[in-house]
Amino acid sequence: MNREGEQLLRRRVYGADRDDPAPGPLPHPVYAEPVAARWTPLLLDITGWRAGEVDGGVALSTGLVRWPGGRALYDPGPGERRSAGPGVSCRFFHSGDTP
Repeated sequence: MNREGEQLLRRRVYGADRDDPAPGPLPHPVYAEPVAARWTPLLLDITGWRAGEVDGGVALSTGLVRWPGGRALYDPGPGERRSAGPGVSCRFFHSGDTP
């Protein structure tokens, strides 16, 4: 396995239980990489998402936003390239917070 693959396998997937003995990515799913200080070490499993769903972005539940119980909003960057996967196929950029 190359160095990039080893680094990918050390990362956690959003929603994985903190006590999970293997919270990292699996070898075949497709992931989006949230790009922001809050979520940089996490990956989001987007296996099976259609292109329109990916284009719509995502609102991730977190305690790290301005409002208790709020969500962090992430959208794909304009012109952002995507690969078919497996592995990280795209990046989502932080676009704001919502209650």
